[in-house]
Amino acid sequence: MDKKQLLIIDDDTDFSAILSDMLTDYGYGVTCAASASEAFSLLSGHTYHLLLLDINLPDATGFSVCEELRRVSTVPVIFASARTSETDRIAGFETGGDDYLPKPYSMKELLVRVNALIRRTYGFSTKEEKFSFGSITVNLTSRTVTRDNMPVSLSLREFDLLAYLCRHKNTAIKKEELLSGVWGAFCLIEPSTLTVHIRWLREKLEDHPADPVFIKTVYKVGYMLSVEE
Repeated sequence: MDKKQLLIIDDDTDFSAILSDMLTDYGYGVTCAASASEAFSLLSGHTYHLLLLDINLPDATGFSVCEELRRVSTVPVIFASARTSETDRIAGFETGGDDYLPKPYSMKELLVRVNALIRRTYGFSTKEEKFSFGSITVNLTSRTVTRDNMPVSLSLREFDLLAYLCRHKNTAIKKEELLSGVWGAFCLIEPSTLTVHIRWLREKLEDHPADPVFIKTVYKVGYMLSVEE
């Protein structure tokens, strides 16, 4: 399975480093941001599976960060803060948080909560995850693609886009959702970039790229991977 990526947003850099070491030891990829602006910059170019968010940041509150994030993303958010009043806890959930962990907390409790939220959101099966359509097989676990049993070379972003389409097969997906889900919640990528990547996928996977059978354009919406169930 792909390593799940976590983003810690906390201005206490020493504490973040301790958390990062612990979570890395348990198999997570971890990135740290010390401010809201740094977090938004990271979110614009990367995809994360969970955010650990402090409330008191030097340039914003965690509440405002979560509220802005929820405009474009459903990534799980755990608030972790020394602010423990009922008002703050309620605000954490009302702005889109999924859990609220008061400081100080034990590393074990944090790990349990992170594992539980990751499991609820993404599942816990360790089985190989594959999608097949036509002569094409997409192995999401090994991040490989074959066509007629021959390897297909895809760039990192091409594979991420194809994987997103596979996970939402037979569903019309808005362009904005694809940009957010594949390039990052606050990406500054132009829609034309998505169009180009779709064209590249069609050229590599479709028999007739100009008249695609699988990766279809949905008028005034976006794109859809159309496959037989």
